[in-house]
Amino acid sequence: MAELNGVSANDFSDRVRGPRIDLTTGLSSDDDALIVGLISAAEGDDDPSLLLVDDLLDDATAEQLSESLKALGATGATGEITKVPAPAALPVGLVVSVGLGAAANLDDAEAVRQAAGTAIRAVDGSARVVSTLSAAGVGPAAEGSYLGAYRFDETRSDKSRSAKRPPATVLLAVDAKTKQDKAELDHALIVADSVAIARDFVNTPPNILFPAEFAERARVLASKAGLRVEILDEVELAKGGYGGIIGVGQGSSRKPRLVRLTHEAKGAERTVALVGKGVTFDTGGISIKPAAGMDQMTSDMGGAAAVIASTIAAARLDVPVTVIATVPMAENMPSSTAQRPGDVLTQYGGTTVEVLNTDAEGRLILADAIVRACEDKPDFLIDTATLTGAQMVALGTRTPGVLGTDDFRDCVAATSQAVGDNGWPMPMPTELRGDLDSRVADLANVTNHRWGGMLSAAIFLREFVTEGLDWAHIDVAGPAFNSGGPWGYTAKGGTGVPVRTIVAVIEDIAGDPSQQ
Repeated sequence: MAELNGVSANDFSDRVRGPRIDLTTGLSSDDDALIVGLISAAEGDDDPSLLLVDDLLDDATAEQLSESLKALGATGATGEITKVPAPAALPVGLVVSVGLGAAANLDDAEAVRQAAGTAIRAVDGSARVVSTLSAAGVGPAAEGSYLGAYRFDETRSDKSRSAKRPPATVLLAVDAKTKQDKAELDHALIVADSVAIARDFVNTPPNILFPAEFAERARVLASKAGLRVEILDEVELAKGGYGGIIGVGQGSSRKPRLVRLTHEAKGAERTVALVGKGVTFDTGGISIKPAAGMDQMTSDMGGAAAVIASTIAAARLDVPVTVIATVPMAENMPSSTAQRPGDVLTQYGGTTVEVLNTDAEGRLILADAIVRACEDKPDFLIDTATLTGAQMVALGTRTPGVLGTDDFRDCVAATSQAVGDNGWPMPMPTELRGDLDSRVADLANVTNHRWGGMLSAAIFLREFVTEGLDWAHIDVAGPAFNSGGPWGYTAKGGTGVPVRTIVAVIEDIAGDPSQQ
């Protein structure tokens, strides 16, 4: 398997993806910096207020710190960073305040996550920091801090790696270390690390992460988490009738794979099937994409990355639901062996599809995987993919589109909003189905117009979902990859969306009788 700078599949699985995060009840001389939340002034008040933990600072020191921040013009506006030398009474050298906005934001977990991520990025170069943001919630503070400290530099040479490293240790200040705080911390770190795993997959360059290597890295990670793993190579795929995966991957010298991961929970009464698009690089095939922005197609396996990471999270959290991930992986390249516009392929299960555009390849590999996933007779099916540019046209780059069966779609979208992935429910209009009729096959892979592309892609996928099954499709074409600068706890590059959505939905199914 591929290696660069010593990064093998085992190295990848063992990589430290975030800081060590723990709880503390005070400051010590080993700490380099203190992060404090700053709440903007309420109506009628003149000054912002500090978010502190009891006994962390005495009243005189807190007052001195407040005066220093005020002198520098700190207002507590959302995301505002202000750095001041620590008062002499503190054993640290630096205090960094991060604006939380209005006091009501203390009850908003996402506002706390964003503030924690912003603050952690502001203390690069400090080895060990203490944060008071835990006063607004240990879980959100931990998750935001972990993800805000995330970096991907595995393919840089030693000399080009930043000298200012993110903190190796983050301590969350609490009044006392309770079992509830510890449980909340442990859960947040498992979820955050799973998001970081998905980010790592997306950020790994496509010359390294081709289908066979992707499958191997998934196998190593999943095996260490106790999952059962099955991998089909191109010979087994062809023999099994996986025409969509074979068709998309046949133009590349690096052949496709299908990975199946299973978390078998003892006594589980419900099964959740997950499917994720794993196109390790998408040129568009014969329907080749424009050169501008094609480099971002390294992220076209973001759905697969999220599904693999979510299944690992389910195992680590020991969620009492059986989770089966079916992950198709292919590289879409133009060559003398590539599929052509006008070809007809036979999907797994027998449906024939006319390929009018080889750049609408994700739905072809997903269709095979969805049919295979449905053979496991799951109670719920979630698929996710960087599927359509139309998602970004409709919803922008930070809002996933959620489609599917009405009630489950709405449940997934609401959960996505609650955890900070911000999914939004979208319809599947009846009139668009006829536009997928083919002249020569059961279906065409695209419509003959550009309207409602995200919606018609979901309608295509619905043709392969078992009737009556609760199903949600999450289109993350924009949200899976941040092409701009970092913000909050989101780094440039892979974001890990929608790992948190999927994990939270699985946990809801495990704990909500209405979903059972």
